[in-house]
Amino acid sequence: MASSSSFTERYDVFLSFRGADTHNYFTSHFNSKLVASGIHTFFDNKLRRGEDISLSLIRAIEGSRISLIGFSANYASSTWCLDELVKIMECRKTLEQAVFPIFYYVDPSDVRHQTGSFAKAFVIYKAANRYQRMYPGG
Repeated sequence: MASSSSFTERYDVFLSFRGADTHNYFTSHFNSKLVASGIHTFFDNKLRRGEDISLSLIRAIEGSRISLIGFSANYASSTWCLDELVKIMECRKTLEQAVFPIFYYVDPSDVRHQTGSFAKAFVIYKAANRYQRMYPGG
């Protein structure tokens, strides 16, 4: 019997972005150009704020050959985006997935050194994850 992961749809590119920052101005146009070029993308613009990362999203990340991360001013303020980022970086290590950052009006050194708008967001995210590991379900 085939495993459930064998039914995962495969994508050429997974787009990770903060919709409120980039959806109408950059990401939707970028996605359209990729699709018009015959590139099969995962572009989910229907995710609900405050939800946990879904199994279907995890499978989409795992089933992609490349992940493009659109770092924008508010990217790190979204726990959803950070959950995606963690999964993408996991797939980079375990599945040798290619990962490319796109810096949308953000200084790359702010992301690299976790400064600017990324500093506080990463601290909060790390603390929340530590708490969840210590007190699951609480």
